[in-house]
Amino acid sequence: MKLYFSLTLAVIILVMDLLTKRWVELNLTYGQQIMITEFFNLVLTYNAGAAFSFLSDASGWQRWFLSTIAVLVSVLIVYLLYKNTANRLFCFALSLILGGALGNLWDRIMLGHVVDFLDFHLNGYHWPAFNLADSAIFCGAFLLILDSIRNGRNDSVQEG
Repeated sequence: MKLYFSLTLAVIILVMDLLTKRWVELNLTYGQQIMITEFFNLVLTYNAGAAFSFLSDASGWQRWFLSTIAVLVSVLIVYLLYKNTANRLFCFALSLILGGALGNLWDRIMLGHVVDFLDFHLNGYHWPAFNLADSAIFCGAFLLILDSIRNGRNDSVQEG
């Protein structure tokens, strides 16, 4: 996968993430829930921390700490994309992660928190709200695992 295509996909994820977050902010008030199905709501919430609100109660230092990590990881991902253009699944996965990381980084720097709005629930138990960037990161991580398993099997077949 050429670097240009990988970075274009990351930018598409970034733009889609920012547009969906802004739409939710324009149409919902903080804490408002709109039931879509019996197990899914749209809800406007903010997360000053990381995944599952980790560090969200910290005094504010986490904003810059998490932003720094996101910048460093993004630079590493671009380097890995540049060096691994032949591995299409690997690059596709990294592109999803990069786009998601940049979407959440933008929120964290510009707003001081990440906008979350996807709320899945079952029998009164709610999964922590998340957004399109989080979904892209999750899918990218899953594809990296799949690529790792696939390459592990290919290596053992080639050696045998």
